[in-house]
Amino acid sequence: MPNTLYYGDNLKILREYVADESVDLVYLDPPFNSNANYNVLFAEHSGEKAASQIRAFEDTWTWSLEAELALEEMIVAGGQVSLAMQAFRKLLSTSNMMAYLAMMAPRLVELRRVLKPTGSIYLHCDPTASHYLKLLMDAIFGPRLFLNEVVWQRTGAHNDAGRYGRNTDAILFYARSDSRTWNPQYTAYDSDYIAERYHYKDPDGRLFWPNQITGAGQGPPRVFRGELLEPPRGRHWAYTQEDLDRLEREGRIYYSATGRPYIRNYLDEQKGRLVQSLWTDIVMTKSGAERLGYPTQKPLALLERIILASSNEGDVVLDPFCGCGTAIDAAQKLGRRWIGIDVTYLAIALIRRRLRDAYGESIDDTYEVVGEPASVADARVLAEADPYQFQWWALDQVHARGVERKKGADKGIDGRIYFTEGDNSDVKQIIVSVKAGKTQVPHVRDLRGVLDREGAAIGVLISMQEPTKPMREEAASAGLYTSPWGKHPRLQLLTVTDLLAGKGIDCPPLRHVSQTFKKAPKAKGAEGQETLALE
Repeated sequence: MPNTLYYGDNLKILREYVADESVDLVYLDPPFNSNANYNVLFAEHSGEKAASQIRAFEDTWTWSLEAELALEEMIVAGGQVSLAMQAFRKLLSTSNMMAYLAMMAPRLVELRRVLKPTGSIYLHCDPTASHYLKLLMDAIFGPRLFLNEVVWQRTGAHNDAGRYGRNTDAILFYARSDSRTWNPQYTAYDSDYIAERYHYKDPDGRLFWPNQITGAGQGPPRVFRGELLEPPRGRHWAYTQEDLDRLEREGRIYYSATGRPYIRNYLDEQKGRLVQSLWTDIVMTKSGAERLGYPTQKPLALLERIILASSNEGDVVLDPFCGCGTAIDAAQKLGRRWIGIDVTYLAIALIRRRLRDAYGESIDDTYEVVGEPASVADARVLAEADPYQFQWWALDQVHARGVERKKGADKGIDGRIYFTEGDNSDVKQIIVSVKAGKTQVPHVRDLRGVLDREGAAIGVLISMQEPTKPMREEAASAGLYTSPWGKHPRLQLLTVTDLLAGKGIDCPPLRHVSQTFKKAPKAKGAEGQETLALE
């Protein structure tokens, strides 16, 4: 199974493309029904935070015919899920929360179907819907296969008026069966713990802790230092005489002042403290190299912990709401295969850029994208169904950053590309306009006006249809832009046919392009070195 990004509705994609029991681990971070609109923030080419933003998605659910049909499907199917959905309907009526649960139920049923018997699922949610989702997951997976509710402290202190600060999320952890994959994870001991427990020293200076050498249940005596020694009442010596003799020869047995034997647990041999269900050691900072500008981005370390604990190298990790691709990035880094699904091309474009930034351009050859236009007919269908996603697809083909739709200065601009010709202060820009419908000479003329107004180096009009002769003449009249690499048409016309054929913008090399989102950090190898990206 190749690594795959799917653009489209995850319910449809799960049913059409993902086979039964083919996935080892599912992580999903679905919208929480918080009645909020989430915008993507940008960084300017200077690296400063920009005021411009683009709406990524609306986290608002309303009752609709689609929700009614989804609910009916779940009720008619019968079983525990049907009973749960009927109970929700009586409790919640046709509220927004009911619409959200009707959307989530069939998707969670499909996710259980695609999980292997050794698989696990982690559902990331906040208090808005976590209690309802827990009941729904119990109905789908069974209460017995509920393993943990991990509480993750996502930020520091919050100042929420009239209540305790809300700074945690819940991660519901379920198994597909009792034979789940499990690799215990550890964190480093803190200094106070070490000072309290590991304050004994060997002659060579190694720190150790005298640990019990007995277990529960009465047992026979053992020989220590030539003498037969009974275990304490109700205990038994936890090692055979042969093992105790070996440990004695190795100097691993410590004797207290009363002569009681203990095992030396050396600090430098310990893996650390087992990770518990309260995670306070991973925080997504408000700024820093990892931040890409996506509104619900989770820290890479969070996904690395989950993937390391519940999968092995070569396993398949699935994220059906992949957003900015943190689960995809973590799976790639840790040697897992992966499947990502998102209903916005904004997310697909970001993930592609994130993978290139982290692993180099050659990463493009290691995965496929399913659902994006592969022909002019496909592009036309996308443009008619969702012009906004068509615009994102077109901008992604020329590596342009989208801009906020606002009145005034940015009118007529859908995307921008920044590049430098000299030092980093010599910044030039290319402006891009995308037209899904019929284009005429006035569109070219308008773009030329924007080009002149902005003082941009190059303007590009991307259209569905072939430009007419008068349009080409109008574009040619804009003249040429001269760079150290040669002369380039100031106003260029590209069609969807051109994009699908791999034709790009005639411009200077875009080695210093400023993308929609901040550049993702390069991936680090096992030793912590940066993996060099290919030019």
